[in-house]
Order: sequence, then structure tokens, then C-alpha cells
Amino acid sequence: MPAEIDAAFTELPSRQLAAAALTRLRELGCEHGDFRLERTRDNYLSLHDARLDGSQDSEDLSFAVRVVHDGSWRFASAVDLTAESAVAVAEQAVAVAKLSRPLSTERVELAEEPTYGDVTWVSDYDIDPFMISDQEKVALLAEWSAALLAHDIVAHSDASLHHVLENKFYADLNGTTTTQQRVRTQGSVEIVGIDKESGRFDTMRTLAAPVGRGWEWMTGGMYDWAAELDEMPELLTEKLRAPTVEGGDYDLVIDPSNLFLTIHESIGHATELDRALGYEANYAGTSFATFDKLGSLRYGSEAMNITGDRTAAHGLSTVGYDDEGVASQSWDIVKDGVLVGYQLDRAMARLKQLGRSNGCAFADSGSRVPIQRMANVSLLPAEGGPSTEELIGRVDRGIYIVGDKSWSIDMQRYNFQFTGQRFYEIRDGRLAGQLRDVAYQATTTDFWGSMDAVGGAGTWVLGGAFNCGKAQPGQVAAVSHGCPAARFRDISVLNTTAEGGR
Repeated sequence: MPAEIDAAFTELPSRQLAAAALTRLRELGCEHGDFRLERTRDNYLSLHDARLDGSQDSEDLSFAVRVVHDGSWRFASAVDLTAESAVAVAEQAVAVAKLSRPLSTERVELAEEPTYGDVTWVSDYDIDPFMISDQEKVALLAEWSAALLAHDIVAHSDASLHHVLENKFYADLNGTTTTQQRVRTQGSVEIVGIDKESGRFDTMRTLAAPVGRGWEWMTGGMYDWAAELDEMPELLTEKLRAPTVEGGDYDLVIDPSNLFLTIHESIGHATELDRALGYEANYAGTSFATFDKLGSLRYGSEAMNITGDRTAAHGLSTVGYDDEGVASQSWDIVKDGVLVGYQLDRAMARLKQLGRSNGCAFADSGSRVPIQRMANVSLLPAEGGPSTEELIGRVDRGIYIVGDKSWSIDMQRYNFQFTGQRFYEIRDGRLAGQLRDVAYQATTTDFWGSMDAVGGAGTWVLGGAFNCGKAQPGQVAAVSHGCPAARFRDISVLNTTAEGGR
């Protein structure tokens, strides 16, 4: 049975505030106006060596009014939930729009979007994690940590849980009113090991991705936590004693637990249209995938098919409607290796005559203006494609990469370097033990152009992160990336120890 909107949110005077603000915006002659009230609850717990190390339970509640008045786009917000405050904020937004109009070089117009009436959407989860006591959560993590610390190789253990309950109420002058609720969960366990013979130390972390699910993700059998935790000490032992990699060109088979982050950085951010147009230039750069290359840029091989998706089951970026009242949808970004689409909000879609917005406006708080944010950007599996073992079996000399770790990419999302949790040498189509000190580097188009095979649906996994940052002042959004295992030919691999001069 689908969850219901939290009563503590529906009891807030959202509709009264919206009515007051929108009525005033009509009187002031706005071309567009919207009201958004948002409440976000965060619960975070961390344990060190099976003992509670930190705990945070917070709530952010605020509302905003955004307007287009005489072609000028402005925004104001407040925390005082009264009709008088809503009217004052509406008037403030219009006043700033009037003041800034002479400074605007382009008139703001929004892409058309149907009116949806009064609608409700709740993300797909079973157990509200905010109904589970902190004591129960701590007990679970402590049990896992204690079992890991019982192994000689494990010197320390860190575990964490992060839950978010996000509610949004939106209403605009066109007649769309949305009430939404999203829940997301992230759990992680990391161990530190020390090899007594060499004095070397390293870490191993669980591969479980954050997801748009509730407490059931931790205890409901959807992810095999027990099996992964059981094998971590042995994997870490092997990692500590593994030989260091010899730098050079290798064929890579990359597991979804690593590849999702490469997708995020080299495709997800690069195909946000505000970056491609140079509007997002101060924080983490622009994009090499400029608008003049739409329809012609050879982004990768013909095996590369990338979608943007705001509808993916349990995706962190999945919504019913975005923060401009646009219904969620799925679309092509790269088709058969060619750039064919961007991630859009309504203003960007209209500015470049691209038709309807694909629903990528999002703000992380009622006190923040919606900006163009990433959808669930995913690499599609090949129909009837190979298993991971079959991908590995067609490599003579290579490396199989599992799990994400550190990364670096330039301002235009073009030159990059990624590491991982663990690396296995591939020799004559078989895994031949772990390697250490591995990083792979490439340019975005060379890397994706070298992808000669993607796995089938059985290898596809939805990865993601809670902490995608963008804009100034900075905003944080959660986003998922699905992908199969994939094979890349002749990729440059560095020895990180040698590169670091150690």
C-alpha cells in the first residue's frame, strides 16, 4: 500500500499561504508566479569502532515565491508561515524583478507545460525510517561493526546511516498544485586494516548504493548486507598484500559500483544545459559538450546509450513533478554514441527552442531558488548483452574495477582521473588476484569511445550519491545513476604511489 503524505506536513497552512501569494502576484501583473513550501528532515548517525560517534536530527522549513515580471526572473523567501508574510514575500520578489529589469540582457520566457490540477505524489518505499528509533539503528550498526572488529586484520570500523524525508508543496498561476513526499536512505560500513609485516594500511567499504527506499533497505533482504560484511575482512587482507600495479595501457572491465561515478562526472554534469551555455561557470565549471555540438558530437562508441530519467524506480532524483510544476519524464541524452539531448528547466528549454522542459528544476530548500539539477542519468544495458564474467573472459591483459573512491575532473568535464575500492588483474580472460595503487585516466570522449561492450540487464545496478553539489550559494542534491558492467579498451592506468612521488 502506498505511503501517505506525512500529516505533520499536510497540516501546515500551505494552501492559505499559496492563495495569498498568488493572488497578490496576479494583482501585480506577473507573467509567471509560483509558490513553494518545503520541509526537509534529516537523520544521521555514525559509529566508530561499534560506539556511537555522532548523531544529528534536523528539520528545515521555509517557503519561497518566484516570479517572472516584465521578462525579469526573481525570487524571495521566508520562514514566517503567515498570509501576511506570503504577501510581503510576493511583493518583494516583484520589487526586485522591477529593480533588476534594466540590468537584464535577455527577457525570461518559460516553455509551455500542461496544467495538472491538484495532484499528490509519494515515492516508493515501505517503512518510514523516521518511525524507527535511533536505538534500533545504532544497535544494527554496532552489531555489524563488532563482528568486523573481531577479525585480526581490522583495526577500526566506521559505520553510518543517513535518512531524508523531503516534502514539497507547489502552486502556480497556471493552476498546477502538487504535494509530494520523498524518502531516501544511505547506509555505509568501512573498515581500516593494517598489515603487520609491511606496516601498510588501507580501507574497504561496502558497495551498497543510497536509494529512494525506506528502512527496508537496511533490513528487508533487498541488499545482502550480511554476505558483503562477511567477505570484507578477507578482501581487505588480500588488498593489503596485493602487488602494486605497473602503469600502462590496459583493457578495463568496470563494475557498476565504480562506473556510476564516472557517468555522474563526465556525462551527468556535462549535459546540464546551463553548464553547456556557460551560465554555470563559477562552481565546478562549464562543459565541453557545448550547444553547437548537439546532434553531432561523437560522445562515445555506438554501444553508448544514455538516458535522463526522473521516473526511475527508487531513483534518488525521481519525482512526480519538479520545482517548476513539470511532470517527470525520461528522454535520450546520448543515442548510439551521439549527443542528442540535454537536461533542461523551463527557461533554458524556451531560450534554445528545445520544446518542453524535461523537468530538471530543483531547490534543496524553500529558502533556495530552483536551479537546473541532474536527473537520474544512466547507461542502458545491451539487449541480450554479456554477463560480467563474459566481459572479463574477452580480455587478455586488463583490470576489473569495483567500487568508487577518489576522483578528479577538469572544469569542462573533459580530462579526468578515477580510482576505486578494489582492482583485480585480468590475465587471459580470468581474474588473477587484486592489485594496488590503481587509477585510470582519459578524456571523456576517448574513454566512452573506447567502450566496445556493455553488459546485459543482469549486470545493471542503480548507484548514486546523496551529495551532488552545484551553484553559488551551494546546493546539494541526491541523484542516482544506473549502469551495467562495461568494457573499455586501451585505457591509461597510473600507479598512484609512483605518481605521488612515494
